[in-house]
Amino acid sequence: MEKKTVFLTGACGGMGFQGLKRMLKDGDSYNTLVLVRDSEKNRNILKPYMALGNLEIVWGDLNDYETVYKCVEKSDLVLHVAAFVSPQADYDPQKAMQVNYGSTKNLITAIKEQKRENKVKFVYIGTVAETGDRMPPIHWGRVGDPIKPSMFDYYAVSKVAAERYVIESDLKYWVSLRQTGIIGPAMSKIRDAIMFHNCYDNVLEYVSDRDSGVLLRNLSYQDATDTMDNAFWGHIYNIGGGEKCRVSTAEMFERLYGDIGIKDLSLILKPKMQATRNFHGHYYLDSDKLENFVHFQRDSMEYYYDCYIKDLGATAPMAKVMCKVPGGEKLMATVMGNMFNKLADGEHGTKHFIDCDMEDRIEAYWGSRKAWEALPENYNDFNHFFDWDKQIILDHGYDESKPESELTLEDMKKAAEFRGGECLSTKIKKGDWSTQLEFKCAFGHTFKASPRLVLEGGHWCDECERKSWNYGQRAKVDPFFAQVWKPLHEDDELREYPKEVSELDVK
Repeated sequence: MEKKTVFLTGACGGMGFQGLKRMLKDGDSYNTLVLVRDSEKNRNILKPYMALGNLEIVWGDLNDYETVYKCVEKSDLVLHVAAFVSPQADYDPQKAMQVNYGSTKNLITAIKEQKRENKVKFVYIGTVAETGDRMPPIHWGRVGDPIKPSMFDYYAVSKVAAERYVIESDLKYWVSLRQTGIIGPAMSKIRDAIMFHNCYDNVLEYVSDRDSGVLLRNLSYQDATDTMDNAFWGHIYNIGGGEKCRVSTAEMFERLYGDIGIKDLSLILKPKMQATRNFHGHYYLDSDKLENFVHFQRDSMEYYYDCYIKDLGATAPMAKVMCKVPGGEKLMATVMGNMFNKLADGEHGTKHFIDCDMEDRIEAYWGSRKAWEALPENYNDFNHFFDWDKQIILDHGYDESKPESELTLEDMKKAAEFRGGECLSTKIKKGDWSTQLEFKCAFGHTFKASPRLVLEGGHWCDECERKSWNYGQRAKVDPFFAQVWKPLHEDDELREYPKEVSELDVK
């Protein structure tokens, strides 16, 4: 029997390359095809593998439809890992949308133009950033919770639009895997203002780059050998490393800086330089679902802490020695603090927002200047959240105990009402999660969406989504969405933040 071909995008990125290395060991089971931008860096990364008979490298761009079409033509499974990610995406919203949405559209269009929508399997890598800020006490979440990309997070905005396109694509075999923060060498090298957007009491259920690679390999192997459970397809999953990868930002800082000898965090952490909201992340109530299909969870946070120390090289032992000398800990903190100040003064830095009196940013990241002023000067006086095990499970507005096969029009009408809107459709085939229905949102926009998109995906009105971040206004009329807004915001927080770009700008 002829071997299948797996088409991997993003093969030179953190997750993609970890997957590629493992996938190439399965040469007897399937061939691997990669589409990679032609650059000296990428050629150096792939040089050790160029002679392998089970790997085909196509040098090109995902925004070149003709090239994408030819790659898809050879493929049985598409792993769409490539993305223009944060923090780089924060500096170029247009590119983020063009790359992240545009590439997804090209891949799916190619599949459909080849009339292979019932054959080619499509794996889309989404992001935890789609559900945005989930600070305590709503720090536990699951697939189906409201889509809520944080203000000014155009990476998340582009990924929301792309995921919607995937779910509504009419492909028979698709999944969206929402990737979380990826721990590994790449994360340990981040030196960007985004460091100050990640709130002290924010949490993430991270996953390692290595485990992400195992996920891609296991998925590819199971598909190639026809051992993947068919129930896997047609759903959305959270990628997470499990309990051993759950940590708050403050806990992470305590460990990282403690490992180089800085025990008094007040010497290095300044509450007024750190956002208190508007990032992304939560612990997963459902990351076991994906694990049960592809069995990839191995690493713990210890892997990241080891990567951090390794990245510092000789600096790490020197710092430990220095911090043991009288005054050394303070000196080390001063050196690092100077670097942090420079980052926080940058275009997307928190200090820059305050110093330049950028009201929209100040309201987004702290609520108000008054709220920022109320923050303590000393980190030791910061009031942390500690009840991490307390789970507030959000209501999705329909009877989740029913089998999917029992879904009715009445279920959809109740769900729409719980979202402040209305289901305008008058009939539905019982148990049909794929056919689009017609809805009206609380602001009068009519739109079409499938039950899968709304109930399992947490998506709602596409016109509201592409126009602005109108979360304060929406929470007043949408009980479903209010669950992720009201616990973290005051009733008078009604600012509407216009968006610079939408998927309609992609040609």
